[in-house]
Amino acid sequence: MRNLAGVVVLVVGIVLIVWGANASQSVSSDFSRLFTGAVTNKAIYLIVGGAVALIVGASMTWSGRRKRA
Repeated sequence: MRNLAGVVVLVVGIVLIVWGANASQSVSSDFSRLFTGAVTNKAIYLIVGGAVALIVGASMTWSGRRKRA
């Protein structure tokens, strides 16, 4: 069961990273980059949240594969 939850969190992390990458290429991000030099907060939050979910999902998946005595 823990492996399944880990895979789900892993997939959610990948989706968030892709969504954040697309958001960083949006028109609003272009305007934000023009005036502030940085992408929008939404894109940053999506990418960071996706990276965290990716790490948590990977650790849940791999730790569930170990046999415990």
